[in-house]
Parts: sequence; structure tokens; C-alpha cells
Amino acid sequence: MSSQPLLPLGFRYSAISAGIRKDGRIDVALIAAERPATVAALFTRNLVRAAPVLVAAERAARGLASAVLVNSGNANACTGEPGLAAARDTSAAVARALGVAPEQVLPASTGVIGALLPAAKICDKAEALVAALSPAAHEDFAQAICTTDRWKKVASRRIGDAATGPVVLAMAKGAGMIHPDLGLLRPGTEQVAGVPHATMLAFLLTDAQVSRETLERALIAATNVTFNACSVDGDTSTNDTVIAMASGANSTAVTEAALTVALTEVCDELARSMARDGEGAEHLAVIEVRGLADDAAARQIAKTVATSSLVKTALFGQDANWGRLLAAAGRAGVAFDPSRARISIGNERIVHDGLAVGAEAEARAAKVLAADSYVVRLELGDGPGVAHYYTCDFGHGYVDVNAGYRS
Repeated sequence: MSSQPLLPLGFRYSAISAGIRKDGRIDVALIAAERPATVAALFTRNLVRAAPVLVAAERAARGLASAVLVNSGNANACTGEPGLAAARDTSAAVARALGVAPEQVLPASTGVIGALLPAAKICDKAEALVAALSPAAHEDFAQAICTTDRWKKVASRRIGDAATGPVVLAMAKGAGMIHPDLGLLRPGTEQVAGVPHATMLAFLLTDAQVSRETLERALIAATNVTFNACSVDGDTSTNDTVIAMASGANSTAVTEAALTVALTEVCDELARSMARDGEGAEHLAVIEVRGLADDAAARQIAKTVATSSLVKTALFGQDANWGRLLAAAGRAGVAFDPSRARISIGNERIVHDGLAVGAEAEARAAKVLAADSYVVRLELGDGPGVAHYYTCDFGHGYVDVNAGYRS
């Protein structure tokens, strides 16, 4: 992760404390475009959706936005009509301070479910939030959106080969309730086939000149192999949001393919960081599945293995328990021949043709499991299907964080 990320032209950032969080940390953040930006957005497909998700999805469907308003410490989920009013009132206050229409401000929230957002606290700070806007305050924004995150999550890339070409800046939060199932939420759209759900927020900003349709296609393609292939705990939240904005401030031409590559790279870096930062986690594990009939079949097995509590606790114990890996693959609902299975941890093969290689191989694999990150590879045939899933170990720390999350 770069300590000095590339910054796209046409955006400013700010973050202040509005007193939403008990600890007094900065908890309200703003991204403002210098002029209305092209926008594409994906949201959780959990049937229980937070008020800011409903409001932002409606507004993002217009294809243009001037700002994103984010708060941490309160999800404003399961709060009914008062929650919707709070999302609208806070974004309207910021819109007035910015001099734009309320529909141009997209709200997002993260925190405890079931508590009404204290809108007055944010409205009272709206002018100060706008006054603090600066092109250099992206780090403050990235910090303000964190909840149980142990570190900020920021990534950037340049699009294409031109040295002065457009860039992408991505900022995200997420450490628990991570298992995204992100898709389009607007009437008449075909939902992209989903994998899981989560409490994650991600904001991608670029100064490229692109249409809404191009930005949306690139965002969907990037998300499906990154955020939608990432799991900390397999649990479902109400607030997942990924918003991409393009200011058009850099006139260098870019192709959709180059944009997709750049978005995928930053989303991949952030997805890995979220899994690595899983509440109580000590390791990032990449579950890689090969040899199935197609990628969808490989992905289903990778997801099942990545979300298995028995697999994840074995990873925490640095135990090369291949029986748990193979058993999880076998219950994924995908046909394969177990007698052909080969399993490796890093470069250490521990299962060959469905049988254990031996204790020495498992001992070497256990040393791999002590690393910060590693690949667990399941080869289950000779088909072309391949997929990956990012996950983490599951230990005492996760219970400690979540048993006292509201207290």
C-alpha cells in the first residue's frame, strides 16, 4: 500500500467529529466533486437494507452526483421512516452548505444496527465539514469511516500507460460482517449473479472521462472478483456500498479495458486488506480452486471452503487439517471426484489423489500457515474452471470483539 497514493483531479475530502461515536473520534466524512461527477454504485442485496442504502441507490440511478456523505458509529439500519428522514436531512444539510441539490449527495453509514442516526449532530456540523474540504484530506476521510478496522484501507493506480493519464483512488473500510453480495439496485436492471454479503464501504474516485455505462460495467467486473470474493465471517450486513465517481478532469483517453484493470487492481488490494484485517484475524488465506467444469463451480467450492468455521479455526491453529478442506469442498453442491483431489498449502502438497501425502508434508505446511498470508490450493480435476476467495483465520479475537460490540 502506497504511503502517498495518486490523487485524482476534481475531488476534495474532509472529516470531523460530530459526536456519534462514544470515543470522540472523527466519525463524519465527506467527498465533494468540484462539479457533478459521473457515478456508478453497487449495494448490498441483503433483503434488510439500511436507510442510506435505499436513499443512495435511488439517487445514484440518476448517473450524476456531487458528494458522498459517510458516517461511522451508526448504521441507521432497521430504523424505518425516521431513518430515511435522517439520511435525507443530513444529506440536505450538506447539500445546502455545498450549494448543490440534495439529490446530488449520496449517504452511507456504518456501525450498530437498530439505532436511529442522530441527524441533528451531523446537520449542526455540515458547514464545518464543507469548510474543512481539501484535496489533501483523503487520509482523514479514510480514517473517519473505520469502525473495528485496525488500519486505514487506501489504494491507487494509474489507468493505462500514459504517465500523465487518469488515476483511480480507492478508500474502504471493513473488518467484520464481511461477506459482500453487491449488485445494482434500481428498477429494470438485471442482477449480476451473487455470492455473499457484508458491512463494507468502498469509494472509488477517478478523474477519467467515462460514461456512466462504461464506469458501471467496469465496476461490476472489478467487484465480482474482489469484494464479492471476500469473506471474514460469512455474515450479512445491511449497509454494503461501493460508489465510483468520475470527475472527467483528466482529458487523456482511456479504454474500458484499462479502466477495468485499474479498478480491479485497487479493489483487489482493498479486498485482501479487509480479509487480512478480519476481527481477531492473524492471517490472510487465499482459497484457490482449480480443475472444475467452469469458473462458477470453482467459485462455489472456494466460497464454501473460505466460509467454513472448521477450516478457519484450523487456520488459526496453524493446523494443516486437509480433512476439513476436502469435507467443505464436498458439501458445496458441486460434482467432482474426491479420489483425484490434490491439496497444497503454499508449495507444500499435503493431499495427492485424495490421500494424505504424510506427516512430514503436513509439518512443512504448518510452517506455511504461520505466515501473514498464504494460498490454499485445491485441484479437483482437469477442467478449465478456476476461482479464488479471500478469507482469514477465525480465533478468540473475533469472539472478543463481537461479544461486546454494542457495549
